[in-house]
Amino acid sequence: MYASVADLRAEGVTAAEASDARLELLLDEASRLIDRVTGWFFEPRPMTLRLSGRGVPTIELPVPPIRLDRLLLGSSELPLDAEHLLVVGAPVQPGFDTPYLTRRYARFPRGHGNVVAEGLWGFTEADGTPEGRTPPAIRRATMLLVLRNLAPLADDAAFEARSRWRIIEERTRDQSYKLDGAKAAAASASLTGDPDVDAILALYVRPTPLGAA
Repeated sequence: MYASVADLRAEGVTAAEASDARLELLLDEASRLIDRVTGWFFEPRPMTLRLSGRGVPTIELPVPPIRLDRLLLGSSELPLDAEHLLVVGAPVQPGFDTPYLTRRYARFPRGHGNVVAEGLWGFTEADGTPEGRTPPAIRRATMLLVLRNLAPLADDAAFEARSRWRIIEERTRDQSYKLDGAKAAAASASLTGDPDVDAILALYVRPTPLGAA
């Protein structure tokens, strides 16, 4: 989950409005929705991916690698050092567009599922640690989605007061944006149905892979 119950309590959500268990459920639902509409996930997760070579040196990845532990081509283990392999992943750097692996002196032969990559994966931003952190804007979007779902259960005035902390301006991935009602509505197509949340998430939507129809 991209935010915590403690985060929501700090924003003024009381136990009378929602129990810890309900907030945990809403945070999980919001995090899953963000994963689905952006095409990424925003925390470190260990995974093994099976990829297909295309007869070229580069393979685009469905999620940024934070740490690559093992790379297999068929039954052969490939070297992971920087001399042989370029890894573009996370924590993401300025100008990041899409994650990929590039063999410097060879190609990934054509094949279906012939490349296996094991490691730690996720779209994280730099914070001085090897794994990085969930982007603060994603954390805020998660909280906004939970507050939106709590709104029918809460006093309208109290909800509006809590929502004042929502982003006014933020920079991320070399982009900046401001949120107000009209601008947020125009900033992105509808992803979640909430213009403020959509304006945040639009900057994190996964690009269409090369060669996709």
